[in-house]
Amino acid sequence: MDSVTLIGDSIRMGYQQAVAEELEGKAVVWCPQENGGTSSNVLAHLDEWVISRPPRVVHINAGLHDIKKEFNSRNPAVPRDRYRANIQKIFHRIENETEAIVIWCATTPVNETRHHAVKAFDRFESDVLAYNRIAAEEANRRGIRINYLYEVVMGAGRDELLDGDGVHFTPEGYRLLGSNVARIILEYL
Repeated sequence: MDSVTLIGDSIRMGYQQAVAEELEGKAVVWCPQENGGTSSNVLAHLDEWVISRPPRVVHINAGLHDIKKEFNSRNPAVPRDRYRANIQKIFHRIENETEAIVIWCATTPVNETRHHAVKAFDRFESDVLAYNRIAAEEANRRGIRINYLYEVVMGAGRDELLDGDGVHFTPEGYRLLGSNVARIILEYL
C-alpha cells in the first residue's frame, strides 16, 4: 500500500485524522507528532520526516509560523527571502533524494481581528498572501502541484470555519480541509 506523509503546522494536525480516515485502505498516512512550525524547522527535520521514509506522496506546508510578528514589529519570524530559500531547499531535497510526489499546500487565511485579540503575537492576511505567492512561484517553477486550501476556506466562508483565535478551525472546517487534502492525494495513488 502506498505511503503518504503529511508535513505542516497545527492546521495539518487538525485535519490529519480526517485525511487518514478518507485514505483508509488506499494509503498509509504518516505525520510527525510535533508541529512542523516554520519553514526553517521543516527543513531542519526533512531527513527525519521525509528523506529517511520516502513516501509515495508528500503533502507539505509551512507559512503560518513564518509570518508571526511580535506586536508592533515589522519583522516576521522568517523573513520573505529566507522563506523563499527554505522552500527552494525543501523542494530540491525531496525531488533529488526521494521519488516522492510533492504537493505544496497553501497557507490558510487568518482573521486578523480575532487573532490580535487572543494571541501574544500578530499574523496578517497580507503576509499570508505574500508568502503563498512566494511558495507558489517556487512550486510552479518545478511543476509541483499546489493545494490551494486558502481559496477553499475563503470560498466556503472563512469566518464561519475559523474558531475564536482567527487561525485554527472548527471541526467542520477541519473536515473540509481534510476532505480536500485526501481528494488531491488520491489523484496520485
